[in-house]
Amino acid sequence: MAARSFVAPRTAPDTASLSGTARLVGTVAIPGSKSLSNRALVCAALSTGESMLRGLASGDDTARMVAGLRALGAEIEQLAGDTRDVVMRRGVALADASECSVHTGLAGTTSRFLTALAALRVGRTTIDGDAGLRRRPMGDVIRLIRTLGANVEELGEPNCLPLAVSRGALQLEHDSSTRQALVAQGGVSSQFVSAMMMVAPRLGGLVVSLPRDMVSREYLLMTAEVMRAFGAHVEVSDEQVQVGAVSYEGRRYNVGADWSSASYPFAAVAIVGGEVRVAGLRSDTAQPEAQFVHVLQSMGCAVRSDADGVVVSRDTTQSLRGADVDMGSMSDLVPTLAVIAACAEGPTTIRGVGFIRAKESDRIGDLATQLRAVGTEVHELPDGLRIVPRALHAAVLDSHDDHRLAMSLALLGLRCDGVAVRDPEVVAKSWPDYWAAMAGGLGLEIRDEPHR
Repeated sequence: MAARSFVAPRTAPDTASLSGTARLVGTVAIPGSKSLSNRALVCAALSTGESMLRGLASGDDTARMVAGLRALGAEIEQLAGDTRDVVMRRGVALADASECSVHTGLAGTTSRFLTALAALRVGRTTIDGDAGLRRRPMGDVIRLIRTLGANVEELGEPNCLPLAVSRGALQLEHDSSTRQALVAQGGVSSQFVSAMMMVAPRLGGLVVSLPRDMVSREYLLMTAEVMRAFGAHVEVSDEQVQVGAVSYEGRRYNVGADWSSASYPFAAVAIVGGEVRVAGLRSDTAQPEAQFVHVLQSMGCAVRSDADGVVVSRDTTQSLRGADVDMGSMSDLVPTLAVIAACAEGPTTIRGVGFIRAKESDRIGDLATQLRAVGTEVHELPDGLRIVPRALHAAVLDSHDDHRLAMSLALLGLRCDGVAVRDPEVVAKSWPDYWAAMAGGLGLEIRDEPHR
């Protein structure tokens, strides 16, 4: 097999690049699901009794969640020899009247979940993040917890971090016959609704009315599944979410492997051809990104699953086809699909994701700019992108401090030598071992050097 070179960050080089066109064969190990990890941590922190969580995600977002819960009084013990397994010895201290502060870095999910959780505390909690996170919207969760009576001080720009939150007039453990009701606004993110769902058992239940334009609705089903695993009563319909007045109980919870992370090795084999197995993946998961394999099948890949994981392959004699896909249910994988599309035969249209302009980066505008930089024809749509493959050429691309842009754009080097991505260390947000895992699992040669 011909060698491929993969500039990977051991000492944080300026850029990382992946190159070569030989057929790929290998097995890649991926981290636990970030989405499931963060939800399980919140539910465990609000539970009565101890919980054991196995296989937590390894990225900075989950580390920020653990640190934030500890700041709020939770006692979380990492099991010896495996930092992915933890025991929640004690949950958050809601009656604590002391002030505390939480810094969530660039972790949008963590900041939104912890803001709702902080509204249950008597004491004042200051929540802040890095500059990029301060630009992301927090207005929906601010409005919802204020409706319930919580005190919220906006310490910076309106509807953004930093915030100071305390319980105020919010009441815990309402009688179930007077369950409180909220009306969600769904055009930006479903994370605000998920945040309110998870704290609802401590409010004696809650009804949240959902708008017709609720984005990422599938994540509400994921939130409900995790809540049920800890004993909550939750029902999700097209019109509303209903959470009953049943408290969480400590549980043993196994976090599944992350389907979002799996998209990158799957994309590599789609682009180059060959066969890759991602270990530990399960098809019976609440993660909406599991549906991405059906997109790959529509583009010419074969997919099979067994007890050891999921295998994606593409015969190099078969073309990689363009597709027309609504990605609203798995919007985090838009950069992955866009890079595959740039290497396909025929155009691809990505729909249903206008809201991703407010992610870690503008994942429509910034992604389009970077794809154009390597020669791809890209048209921005109101709710997505139309990508027309053209001959690729070398370029140094900007990750825009976005882990998903960095991991996706690096894959273009498989089709075109000389493609490099700036600030490769941003992958630590979700998959710190990305470079080593992709290199080792797919037989790539790691080089550690700055771009010149």
